[in-house]
Amino acid sequence: MEFIPEEINNYSLTHTEEEPKLLAELNRETWANVMTPRMLSGHLQGRILSMFSKMVNPKNIIEIGTYTGYSALCMAEGLKNDGELHTLDINEEYTSIAKRYFDRSKYAKNIKQHIGHALNIIPTLECNFQLAFIDADKENYSAYLNLIADKIDLYGYIIADNVLWSGKVTQKEKDKETEALDLYNKKVLADVRFETILLPVRDGLMVSRKIK
Repeated sequence: MEFIPEEINNYSLTHTEEEPKLLAELNRETWANVMTPRMLSGHLQGRILSMFSKMVNPKNIIEIGTYTGYSALCMAEGLKNDGELHTLDINEEYTSIAKRYFDRSKYAKNIKQHIGHALNIIPTLECNFQLAFIDADKENYSAYLNLIADKIDLYGYIIADNVLWSGKVTQKEKDKETEALDLYNKKVLADVRFETILLPVRDGLMVSRKIK
């Protein structure tokens, strides 16, 4: 769902830092060859993720939902030189595209791909994180929060994508995915360990900063 007029969106993109050439190529390939290309973070959201990562300068990042790797490459821009980004996904077709671009990037040694169910993988990761990005199956957003909340360092951030779900979260009748997202939004807002803001960027970004 587009929340602002197209001309305003275009003006915003015109006055936003250009995406790096490798990301622009990945953007084009995803839209040309991959089903549901709207799942891609894209130029504006990608620069937002990059900016957050650069502000945090994390040692470790966890991403739940790799897709074709665009968002991971954006967040990798803010990693410490010896940092690691752990990206999790169950779809080997999408992640094979991501790996090609990871290998071509200067972050090839920093990005660790995990293929399988995130609910099983997250407990095996021994490090703490300073930045997390959730963009996977919507029904499990709250479960992912439960698993990663204690792994986020103080003053670290959790960013969740698609939390407005094309505006469906405002409707009285909700399907299972919408109910799950609405639950996540309420759950993280009520969690005293975090301060939270919902940004109406693209399909909604919930940004939560750990304060306790």
